[in-house]
Amino acid sequence: MSNYPFSYKLSWLPRFLKPSLGGDVHGFAPAAATMIDPPPKRTARLAFIGDISAVANRSAPQCDPAIAKLLGSADLVIGNCESPVVDRPSAVLGTRLGTHHAMTGRFLAGALAAVGIAHEKLVLSLANNHVLDQGVAGFDATVAALTRLGIRTIGLAAGGPVQRFAAGPLNVGFAAFTLWRNADENLFAGRVSMDSDPAHWPRDGVDLLCAVPHWDWEFRHFPRAETQALARRLAGQDVGLVAGHHAHVVQPVERIGRTIVAYGLGDFLGTALARQPWPGRIGGILVVDVSADAGTRGAIASYRLHPFVRLRAGDHERLLPVEALEGRMRGKVEGRLRAIFPSPLPTA
Repeated sequence: MSNYPFSYKLSWLPRFLKPSLGGDVHGFAPAAATMIDPPPKRTARLAFIGDISAVANRSAPQCDPAIAKLLGSADLVIGNCESPVVDRPSAVLGTRLGTHHAMTGRFLAGALAAVGIAHEKLVLSLANNHVLDQGVAGFDATVAALTRLGIRTIGLAAGGPVQRFAAGPLNVGFAAFTLWRNADENLFAGRVSMDSDPAHWPRDGVDLLCAVPHWDWEFRHFPRAETQALARRLAGQDVGLVAGHHAHVVQPVERIGRTIVAYGLGDFLGTALARQPWPGRIGGILVVDVSADAGTRGAIASYRLHPFVRLRAGDHERLLPVEALEGRMRGKVEGRLRAIFPSPLPTA
């Protein structure tokens, strides 16, 4: 049984059809900023992407070379694996209707090749509401499939609350967790991390601690007060960077002391339904350069949110930077971004 409030369930379809701009842009941070001036001599680069699914892509997506180049510049790329990776779905009807997610390992490998993400640089969170859509067997198959593909995972209860990976000269810790479930808690417990309390997260040997939460409500461009309160708790426990998922639309960035919080990066590959209103087609890639210099090691030197749009192209999507759009679509997207971020987004 899911843990969504009834009011939330009633609002899902209206908000999918018309994502909400209810909220106040004041108090949020610019979409790009330099945090250390002059810049450090040595840095590690992290690129955070949104949710990945096969719902809107029956074949590999097309990717603009500028996006592939951006992703290729990162030491690590971190995203959310929204769909179980299985050869055949067990929840056949739900998968056809789109309420249950599934993708094959072949599709995932093809999608990663299309967007220029090397398997050895990729880290995928499995802490999300859809991870048990194909049952316990599908969960086990997903973990095994990602291992075979050489893709590292976070958000598994068996790995503990924090997983550590090398990013260039730095050691980065990732704490992924989900606040939402599409199944009973007893199925998630012991398999998927639901630990949102940073007080007991280990920090030994970590230069920068990042949280990767599956939180907030879907199709709202501004985070709820409860989500912002959790962000403040994370920042108060020395979490230096937060990159969130689940909203399926781009949400603003907040600076809490030296902590950067990107509340929602939208979808990297469409996850809700194959055909979706245009505001839900806007995604973001958060690129963060982290200092490796002795005096500022582990501090965020700069960050920049790179918005892009997913356009329908037959049975798949085309990923384009905003500046590559033309005509009315570009104007609509730029207007939506101006409503979410307090200063204009930089162009590539």
